[in-house]
Amino acid sequence: MPTKTRPSLILLIAVICCFTLQGQVLNKKLPIKDVLDKIITFHNITFNYESSFLTGIEVFPPPKNLSLSQSIENLQKQTNLIFKKVSDYVITISKPIKICGYIKDAYYQQPIPSVTIKGYTNYTVTDDNGYFELELNSSDELVSMRHIGFKTITQQAGKFNIENCETILLAEQLEEISAVLIDAYLVKGIDVEYDWTTSIDFSKFSLLPGLIESDVMHTVQALPSVLSVDETVSNINIRGGSNDQNLILWDGIKMYQTGHFFGLISSFNPQMTQMASVINNGSDVSLTDGVSGTIQMQTEKKINSEFEGLVGVNFLNAELFSNIPIGQKSSLQVASRKSLNDMVSTPTYNVYFDRITQETEAQQNESDVTNSNQAFNFYDASLRWLYQLNTKDLIRLNFTLASNDLSFNETATMNGIARTRESKVSQNSMAFGLNYKRQWNNNIHSVINIYNTDYQLEAENADILESQLFLQENSVSETGINFENVYSNNHWQYKLGYSFTETEIINLNDIDLPRFVRRDEEVLREHGAYTQAWYNNKNYGFSVRGGIRANYISKFEEFIIEPRISVRKTLGDHFKIEALGEFKHQNTSQIINFQNDFLGIEKRRWQLTDNETIPILKSKQASLGLLYTKEGWLIDAKGYFKNVDGITTQSQSFTTKYESSRENGSYDVFGFEFLFRKKIEYLSSWLSYSYINNTYTFETLEEVEFPSNFDITHSVTLGSTFSKNHWDISAGLNYRFGKPTSVPMIENAVKGDNINFDAANSQRLDNYLRLDASALYDLNISKKFRSEIGASVWNLLDRQNPINNYYSIDADNTAKKSSRVSLGLTTNVVFRIYF
Repeated sequence: MPTKTRPSLILLIAVICCFTLQGQVLNKKLPIKDVLDKIITFHNITFNYESSFLTGIEVFPPPKNLSLSQSIENLQKQTNLIFKKVSDYVITISKPIKICGYIKDAYYQQPIPSVTIKGYTNYTVTDDNGYFELELNSSDELVSMRHIGFKTITQQAGKFNIENCETILLAEQLEEISAVLIDAYLVKGIDVEYDWTTSIDFSKFSLLPGLIESDVMHTVQALPSVLSVDETVSNINIRGGSNDQNLILWDGIKMYQTGHFFGLISSFNPQMTQMASVINNGSDVSLTDGVSGTIQMQTEKKINSEFEGLVGVNFLNAELFSNIPIGQKSSLQVASRKSLNDMVSTPTYNVYFDRITQETEAQQNESDVTNSNQAFNFYDASLRWLYQLNTKDLIRLNFTLASNDLSFNETATMNGIARTRESKVSQNSMAFGLNYKRQWNNNIHSVINIYNTDYQLEAENADILESQLFLQENSVSETGINFENVYSNNHWQYKLGYSFTETEIINLNDIDLPRFVRRDEEVLREHGAYTQAWYNNKNYGFSVRGGIRANYISKFEEFIIEPRISVRKTLGDHFKIEALGEFKHQNTSQIINFQNDFLGIEKRRWQLTDNETIPILKSKQASLGLLYTKEGWLIDAKGYFKNVDGITTQSQSFTTKYESSRENGSYDVFGFEFLFRKKIEYLSSWLSYSYINNTYTFETLEEVEFPSNFDITHSVTLGSTFSKNHWDISAGLNYRFGKPTSVPMIENAVKGDNINFDAANSQRLDNYLRLDASALYDLNISKKFRSEIGASVWNLLDRQNPINNYYSIDADNTAKKSSRVSLGLTTNVVFRIYF
């Protein structure tokens, strides 16, 4: 039996050995180049590669029964090399590359999270530290680094520093074609942009005389032709216009209240507001309203990756601010301020309180009425939330709240009984805004902006002798929607947009004895469509922007067409010439019924046009300017003409003659502005001069033409700021002609029951002179904490500058003059801790 089976066993062993030997041959690694040569011969193809990629690489030869694609897949798994078929007969071989880096903001030098790093075959995003790692198939791949709000960078993977993860800086992608035309126009942080606006960047801001806060509404008054005839931020006059003719925007939200302390300080939190711009002429077509000028404020645009906070106090208020990151794609800013008088009455507070209650019932009353328990407080709170959905979509949410309250008691003894009643006045604002931006690609983006703003002024004026209570209210509620598309390339920008605004204004007068109630409620809706083109040549030596805005007011079925044009040309190395022009209109204005309306404090009431007794305000403006810069020297000169039609006497702050008139008219302004500035290392000094010839025309008044109430013919500002290391020191002088005023006739000053005035605005108040100084010191406590301490002196000479006159008839039937004067010597101190 065994002898019969031996040949079969030998055959089986031989077969097994044959397969084993064959398997050993197949499992033996060979140089990859040899394997590729066999594939080339067998499949009649070509491999393209750098020989250095294959040095030292060995592989198991793929089985011969595999197809070409299966053989390639087999080699890829063994080597991690990249095989790419470029044609039927050519396959390229490349080696994968791993890149890394840290991405930061080019300006702030802060890490940028959620930046998309993308090649042809792979992508990643940066972490909270701005760090990324990315593996790509080839060093030839183009890698893009994209983040909304920043310019996209594209470069080859092979140009990255592979061994050391380098820092890559992203520059901010501006929505306009603008950049800084003039750096430090007055001081560091105040610049002139290529879109002809004067911008204020409070993150770089140094200091102005008399200021220790980055108060927007005070800061803008350092610019030529921007001032306040009554020294309040709620009555800023731009090129001779009244306050209600200014468009005030906070992150695209129209604001109807601008001041705390009834106008002595800004109601916009200085920690939240990081940028501001002032536009006198040549407005972008997206802007409507504000026939005299525009002040735009903006919060910080970037998403913060680290927590920041601030606690501060000065002689007027305490403040809190925090910047809170929420994950990688979102951050929240919260800020608030509250007056300190509930806890302590500082010298600064007392000076401010005396100023706002000057010559009003809150300060003094009739001889048999006693005032007591005067109380004033203010607060504000604001919020800004940014959320980046992805690299193309960004959402911004804004909310702000501001309040001012003044109250006092009036006590009188009647029939042997002491009676007390309270009088009070309050201002409150609340606004909400939602902004969505979509970056379709590097050239096209769309923006939708929606806002609602509410303002209310309420006064209760108690007349205790007459047992009468007079309630007055003025409220504004406005909703706005704006949508625009913007296309930009290297030299051109095209804009197309639509806006809708609905404004409701209510005025209420309510007297309890005798009973009288009048409530006026008006609503106005307006549609606007606009288009604009903007060209800049390669070196920004020539720029022209032109556009047109079409407005339709449905209530009056009226179309208003508004062209805008701006041209700038560089002449040689040091000169620039500019020409600007615009048409604008607005539907709201502030009226004054009587001088003592609302207790004489913030007595202006907002009112809508009815296109008859209160016309639509329409303006035309043109200006021509010449700018010279060289080695720290700057000379800027501008001449302009402005016409505003549709004003009323009630909106022009008449406090003497024509105070009770209700007539319509216009005003014309011929003006000239001059600025001279010199920078020497750490010192910046400037001299500005403004000339204004501002004339009213009222066809139905006794004097058809006469000087405007805002005709400040000559004004001069001289200042100097020193900034070095941790110190900012500034001092300056403000001088201007007194405002026009009317006076009673020397003889026969009272006629009947009225004061008999001489020619309107034929005299002027005394000239205004103020000397200010301020200083700030920045101290680094540790890596995470720093502090700031500062002091300021306003009106160092303690000069009593008259800012307004008005007259009344006393018991002797003679004209009694009353005057309001500016703030006297006012000091303030601030201390902040940043963390």
